[in-house]
Amino acid sequence: MPDDVEEALPRAVALSWGVAEHPQRGPKRELSIERIVDTAIELADAEGLGAVSMSRIAGELGFTTMSLYRYVTSKDDVLALMQDAVCAVPIPPDDDLDRRADSAHDWRTGLRRWAMATIEVMREHPWFPDIPISGIPLMPNNLAVLDWGLREMRTLPLSDAEKMSTALLLSSYARAVGVVERDVSRSRQADGPPAYGEAFTRALAELVTPERFPDLAPLVASGTYADADGGEQDDFAFGLDRILDGIERYVAERGGAAPPATPEPLPDPIPRDKAVREAAKARREAESRLREARKREREAIARARERAAR
Repeated sequence: MPDDVEEALPRAVALSWGVAEHPQRGPKRELSIERIVDTAIELADAEGLGAVSMSRIAGELGFTTMSLYRYVTSKDDVLALMQDAVCAVPIPPDDDLDRRADSAHDWRTGLRRWAMATIEVMREHPWFPDIPISGIPLMPNNLAVLDWGLREMRTLPLSDAEKMSTALLLSSYARAVGVVERDVSRSRQADGPPAYGEAFTRALAELVTPERFPDLAPLVASGTYADADGGEQDDFAFGLDRILDGIERYVAERGGAAPPATPEPLPDPIPRDKAVREAAKARREAESRLREARKREREAIARARERAAR
């Protein structure tokens, strides 16, 4: 990899692609970028993003804080690598889309799966949206997820810009719903389940009168407003289907085939299980080793070419 490529990229991005120079001195065998990132993720999952600091990560690993700086330049690098690491979600193979090519609604099914994967990352790692978005995706796992979403729109008569706008719309919706779900969940854990029983509904109905709130009052009286779990209504699925309806109508107006769609159930979420997390961690480590092997191969080829040119 040319030096100017590494120099053009932020340190965290270069690290994520495996094109950054690794430290030549220090506890190289005992410490690694992968261990630093995995430890940071474990801390954030257990205690929130506020628990992640360079000194805390070093302490968990049994090293000095300065040891970490041989691998990353700042905490911001760690946060960016954490974001990319948890975006390593299972992506359907491309031939799965090809097998569904004769389905009139395969793009809807695919985009629903894609949006669900986005919100599942936030459900598994509630700290994820606490890291601000600093720009367009640049890291490999983020780009792989984006590539998956664009692939699901492959057959749609949309321009490149329209496909990117569609991906932004769906991911932003999933992110917004995920934040609301997380905050409500945190509130319940802190204060206990809300006492939204019949007595509460009657008391609220005394305040929310038809005279003052003519359209809200019937929902309060029926208990729909205070239904913390949404009852039979899946709010995320309902909103997602309405967005897809809008895209379908837009496609139809552009001349694409888009007959009326039948809502389909959302795919089952990935279980929040220790074995799943460990398998994902093992996959990330294997991918890291593969990136290192490819880098060594590129370096060996470059040296061989230099020797041949002499």
